[in-house]
Amino acid sequence: MSAPIKQNEVKKPSHIFDYLSLILVIAGLTLFYVLKINIWLKWGIVVISLAIALCLFYFVSSTGLNLHAYFKDCWRELSKVVWPSRKETAQFTWVVFLFVLVLGLFLWLIDSSISWLFYGVILGRGS
Repeated sequence: MSAPIKQNEVKKPSHIFDYLSLILVIAGLTLFYVLKINIWLKWGIVVISLAIALCLFYFVSSTGLNLHAYFKDCWRELSKVVWPSRKETAQFTWVVFLFVLVLGLFLWLIDSSISWLFYGVILGRGS
């Protein structure tokens, strides 16, 4: 008789470090308003608590690690993009300007024609 095969258990990510980061931010802001000390020390406490909270979130928590992997993948994909040269960009810009001009003239012509048809011919209020 063989031993039963265990299926891979999917672990639910623990959000304890997310909450701990949030608690650190709240504690830093609370100390800023509660303590009666020099303003520079208050700001130092806030900055240090924010820095620790961000590092804890980004490098330790499961959510932060997923976010880190996402940014890393985005950067890798961005490096694969082939950017157009300056000459190609200028040429495409002129093509877009020309297209907008032609489309604007076309829409003006259609609008004027429909306006003339309705007001001049059908309603008899020609201008």
